[in-house]
Amino acid sequence: MSGLLEMLLALGASYLLGSLPTGYLIARYVKGIDIRTRGSGNIGATNVWRNLGPAWGIISLAGDAGKGAAAVLIGRLVGIPGMELLTAAAALTGHGWSVFLRFQGGKIIATSLGVLSMLAPVGLAVAAVVWVGTFVLTRFVSLASILAASAVPLAFLLAGLDWRYAAFGLFLAVVALYKHRSNIQRLLRGEESRFNLRYSQAGGSNNGRGR
Repeated sequence: MSGLLEMLLALGASYLLGSLPTGYLIARYVKGIDIRTRGSGNIGATNVWRNLGPAWGIISLAGDAGKGAAAVLIGRLVGIPGMELLTAAAALTGHGWSVFLRFQGGKIIATSLGVLSMLAPVGLAVAAVVWVGTFVLTRFVSLASILAASAVPLAFLLAGLDWRYAAFGLFLAVVALYKHRSNIQRLLRGEESRFNLRYSQAGGSNNGRGR
């Protein structure tokens, strides 16, 4: 019974940790704005970068990645084989559907970065190569993120990791695709915004484009 309680507490803590909306909190308490009403309306690092500047975008990225890494550590502390995969999934779910934002949230890419860095570096390496290559060629952050996430389960299989990792990789890819469904529609219509590394003080209301 104590083992089950530890599992439930670890999953709950990881979900709540993942639910902390880093980008939203930065924009709200540093600039006094609701990031959901600016640019793409997303709470992730890309939209924070576009509207608050590169420094805050990087801090948002680091915060979201840190949540994922911490969730893996929480799972390992429980000491049950495979528990870190479940706590990682809980953190990704929290980020995508935050209890603090009425079950709205980000697109899980930055949190996945932290998860993979602790869980399976081979997955992170493959995803990073795919992301960078796609971004350099297209300048679409969304497309780079979609392809990078989709490559994770394949990377786990090719690395010979057991079925639990492959299942987690598939979960990560499916959630990422679902959270990017509006981006996919815009890419197909040729309406997706390319990312400009320069801070342009995008501001304004939510125009529904980009990430």
